[in-house]
Amino acid sequence: MKLPLAICALLITTTAFAQTPDIARYQHLGAATCASSVCHGKIAAQPGRNVALNEYGIWAKEDVHSRAYHALEAPLSKRIAANMGIGNPTTEKICLDCHADNVPKNRRGPRFQLSDGVGCEACHGGSEKWIEGHAAASRTHKENLAQGMYPSEQPVQRAELCLSCHLGTKDKFATHMIMAAGHPRLAFELEAYTTNQPAHFSVDADYKQRKGAITGMNLWLTGQIESARGLLLLARSDVLHPVGIVPEFALYDCHSCHHPMDRLRGNKQGPAAGSKTGGLRLQTQNLVMLQAALEKVDPQARGELTTLTVALISAGQRDVAALNAAADALLAWLKVREPLSRRAFSRAEILDVRKLLLRDAAADKVGDYAVAEQIVLGVESLSYALGDRNAKKAALDKLYAAVKDGTTFVPTQFAAAAKIALTKF
Repeated sequence: MKLPLAICALLITTTAFAQTPDIARYQHLGAATCASSVCHGKIAAQPGRNVALNEYGIWAKEDVHSRAYHALEAPLSKRIAANMGIGNPTTEKICLDCHADNVPKNRRGPRFQLSDGVGCEACHGGSEKWIEGHAAASRTHKENLAQGMYPSEQPVQRAELCLSCHLGTKDKFATHMIMAAGHPRLAFELEAYTTNQPAHFSVDADYKQRKGAITGMNLWLTGQIESARGLLLLARSDVLHPVGIVPEFALYDCHSCHHPMDRLRGNKQGPAAGSKTGGLRLQTQNLVMLQAALEKVDPQARGELTTLTVALISAGQRDVAALNAAADALLAWLKVREPLSRRAFSRAEILDVRKLLLRDAAADKVGDYAVAEQIVLGVESLSYALGDRNAKKAALDKLYAAVKDGTTFVPTQFAAAAKIALTKF
């Protein structure tokens, strides 16, 4: 399928998606504002309430987001900063944008502290307006949203919020330079990361009545669509190319270069299809996940997506104009398929998608580490959605062991682990 560039451009410029969530519209009052024992600072969950009121304690004690700023004080962060030739990482915007709630100074209230890290308002939006009445029994969630609370219960908005740091935007991004200086490679999968975070809310009947609920399958699909969209937008953003490299090296699959010379990768029947031998391959792991999701529910769309993905990889090895055209075509395709993330899936369909992920892996079609990683995360996410994650834990542990380290990853070993897992799922 080939869309005229004029149509692609129209679809992209009229999209409702914002690349960076509007978190800083109102003043951020600081996590301490929520920490009182009469607010969200209770020692234990309070029975008979629609909000447990111990959310601050869960965040402070169990959630790694509360320690994001202090990670900048660690020797590794200081070494990264030194390698980059910048100052103290606890004062540098490039670090604080994701390791803290780094809103402009005119949006910081009297109890606001950068050292709180990724605090309450980094996800829920500045509380200047909504804090005054949000605890009232008569207050509706819709009213809170109108006063600046961020709708993190909505799948697309949650994905945009999380990905603004875990993937990046044109305004804040972990470049190849940052990773070469020592920053870990970014990896993310929305549903698995959401589920594995310490929950400070319960999706009970009251929650569903006020905010609705997202099924695991739909959250997984939303994460894949939004991650793919984010990568494509970054790939065609010239803001990322200060030294003339197009596109930014961080958008390519890290392990298409960074692997032992005696362990060649790039299976031509898998994600590397469309690439030249020895060429850099743009990251396409989320597009590969979507292909599996479409095989049974829309085979024609899967064929279109496969063709567009191959074209993207090829374009990423040619020139800027070709890359932008290929990215635009995929962005237009994703826009049309956005309702897929809201589609109702039967249990049988979810089981099929999980098996398809493992089938492709077992057939040794996965040469890229990032794709293998997403397959394992996806299999776990769909297991949560199906309610059998604990029953499949042993098989999942073996899959995770096969993707434990990207530098020592061996595609044939991963295929063997997936083949065994396929008999358990």
